[in-house]
Amino acid sequence: MNGIVLSVSRSIARVTGAALGPYQTAVVRIGFAATWLLFLLRELPHRHELYGPDGPWGHDLAEQLIADNGAFTVLMWSDGRAWFEIVYAVAVLSSVLLLLGWRTRTMSVLFMVGVLSLQNRSVFMGDGGDNVVHLMSIYLVLTRCGQVWSLDARRARRAAAARARGERVVDRVGPVLWSALGFGLVAVTSAGLLDGDWFVPALLWAVWVSLGLWWVVGRGPEGGQPRILLDVVTHVVHNGALVVIMAEACLIYATAGWYKIQGSRWQDGTAVYYPLNLDYFTPWPALSDALAANGTMIMLITYGTVAVQVAFPFTLFNRRVKNVLLAVMMTEHAVIAVTLGLPFFSLAMIAADAVFLPTSFLRRLGDWAARARGRLLRRVPSPLFAGTADGHGAGRTTTPPLPGPRTREGERATGAGAGAGTGAGIGAEAEAEAGAGAGTVAGTGADAGAGTGTGADAEAGAGNGPGAGVGDRKGPGPTHVGFRT
Repeated sequence: MNGIVLSVSRSIARVTGAALGPYQTAVVRIGFAATWLLFLLRELPHRHELYGPDGPWGHDLAEQLIADNGAFTVLMWSDGRAWFEIVYAVAVLSSVLLLLGWRTRTMSVLFMVGVLSLQNRSVFMGDGGDNVVHLMSIYLVLTRCGQVWSLDARRARRAAAARARGERVVDRVGPVLWSALGFGLVAVTSAGLLDGDWFVPALLWAVWVSLGLWWVVGRGPEGGQPRILLDVVTHVVHNGALVVIMAEACLIYATAGWYKIQGSRWQDGTAVYYPLNLDYFTPWPALSDALAANGTMIMLITYGTVAVQVAFPFTLFNRRVKNVLLAVMMTEHAVIAVTLGLPFFSLAMIAADAVFLPTSFLRRLGDWAARARGRLLRRVPSPLFAGTADGHGAGRTTTPPLPGPRTREGERATGAGAGAGTGAGIGAEAEAEAGAGAGTVAGTGADAGAGTGTGADAEAGAGNGPGAGVGDRKGPGPTHVGFRT
């Protein structure tokens, strides 16, 4: 009995004490932002026919449908071409900034608004991939998806280093964004433009109020009770959203697999043959014909697809088997993108699958990306990156150090610099959760499965510095005036 109580208490402490899966949520953020951005750029010449005033699904028809289902879309506020162009431009810009991780919380809200506005404007233009992007855009708002691999993480590391030197860090962009969004929310609410379904307006107001609370609490001491309470609430919301993302991915595969089992073409092993002979799904006719001509290959792919989709949710209890099937499914979606001409559907599903990737693999992936970036910057000499090896010294000149033995103070000063040392480097292993102070961040790998250790390996981020063990603590310190992102 005592063992059960101890296990439950440890689970509660993990859920409330850290935002789990920082690398998994970061790769999901990057994946869906990139998918939506690429889709918007590809459809840029056709945007007016798809979602704008020139489309077959006119503004009056959309108004009638939205009056019945209460879907949220800002495109219903006006049928003018200029308003459509503004909304489309904001959707593209928010996708870019969310991809980079700049003001992640605010950009995730604008990203969600852009996705819902365009998709709900013309509901018949979407497919399965659009449905996944639709759902994940809402879930990302509830996560701390900018803990690593983001400009927010880099900004927080620099702020922590500045506070360690006794400097006062002031955030001027956050209050401006918060004020602008608040003014917009008050204006559209007063005009009655948010009178449809209550969920999205309530979410917008909740996020806006929470950002204001973080700014107020951030002006107080680091270990104050209000700060601890907000941290706990934010961790619970983040971890809950992470579980929902995992459950959503499992539900997609489980339902798809079980529905396929009921189809006669899937039962006799010929289902894959038919889309390969449809003109709409044959961007490479020669490749499709060669694949369709091999009956054995068709049978193996048909039965293998059903087996993998049905089995995947159950493999979460075995990490090794889960990783094997995860690689198989990602490869399958990459093949679908090429052979059937469905790149954005495949990208959306691969981004959803990425939530199950192990932390060790994602760390190595970050290391490879950091090394590739370093090699690229060294090969492309430019005044923009003059000063330091990582480009942070833009506009500065450096003088070679004088030869001679280094003192211990010099070593400590070198190790404490931003971008140098184990806690502030630019490699993925140094993408430590912000707020860990100036010391070394000691993250611990932990399973972040659906409450039972069956999901993705998640970075618990249990630090031993001033962050009090909270892996994503990147809020302002006692001398910081800024916004929580």
